[in-house]
Amino acid sequence: MAEADPSIFAAMPAVEERQVADPAALDALLESATAPFVVRGIARDWPLVQAGLRSAREAREYVVHHAHNRPFPVTLGPPGHDGRLFYTDTMEMNFQTARGKLADIFKGFDDNEGRAHPPAIYLTSIDLNEYFDGLHEANHVPLGTRQPINSIWIGTATRVAAHNDFPDNLAVCAVGRRRFTIFPPEQFRNLYLGPIDNTPAGRAVSMVDFHAPDWDAHPRFKEALKHGQVAELEPGDAVFVPSMWWHHVEGLDPFNILVNYWWRDTPRWLGQPQDALHHAILSIRDLPEKDRKIWRDLFDYYVFNHDESVTAHIPEGGRGVLDPITPEGAGRLRAFLLRALNR
Repeated sequence: MAEADPSIFAAMPAVEERQVADPAALDALLESATAPFVVRGIARDWPLVQAGLRSAREAREYVVHHAHNRPFPVTLGPPGHDGRLFYTDTMEMNFQTARGKLADIFKGFDDNEGRAHPPAIYLTSIDLNEYFDGLHEANHVPLGTRQPINSIWIGTATRVAAHNDFPDNLAVCAVGRRRFTIFPPEQFRNLYLGPIDNTPAGRAVSMVDFHAPDWDAHPRFKEALKHGQVAELEPGDAVFVPSMWWHHVEGLDPFNILVNYWWRDTPRWLGQPQDALHHAILSIRDLPEKDRKIWRDLFDYYVFNHDESVTAHIPEGGRGVLDPITPEGAGRLRAFLLRALNR
């Protein structure tokens, strides 16, 4: 994979490193964290990490040994794109998706090993519990009472454009090396986001090529770089990326494996904010300015600045969705929205 121009990132500081003595210390660190941090060697003793340190082929043999005999989804990109999974000039994806047995997919890694410009092969966000037996149990970071989504990412040298995720994210570099370039949530204006509906993987991504920025098209990216941080991960290292922080991710070696954990501090039965954004675009964005101002005030009142003054004058038991949301209330509200959207 071609390296980025080092002068672009020269002024960007490294993500802060933290020491963790045991799972309780990690739990406390995650509970209080408001910014990214790196923990070195937290997974160094994993059997997967140790297999990868011996060879990429041994790591693949270890993983496939635990795999279910079922089709795996895989992303395939053509040679000559420097591993960048992105849009074409016509805003289509420059990759395709397919399905196959993991052993057959891994044969593609074997066949392309050592090629100067191999095609991109990437298994993204594969659920460890659904697709493997025992892999998670033998290779995981204890996260206390959190109930994360446990995923594995397996690929050639790839570049994934800067994006954010709603859950918190602890990402463990298991095989190969990874580079995370991370920006605070408010930098979205300086990252030049693409569409929010036509996306590579469900989240809007930066249109900036981090390896060769077009400064004429994206001049504000220079401001984003002033706020960025870089984490260079070796096998066994982990980085914590808080919810909504933007991160550009690169697999730097010909074969890479990442294991990550996503979790929310709020109940899973609450809605997805991204859905509300889409609905607001559908129903509010193109209203006349005077109407948008009224709705902005209503959103502030009912959502962003909500306090007891909103409901104090309404008898208890009659406040409907203005009361704290419960699982039952969430179900009723979801059903109401479905009926309204289908009218």
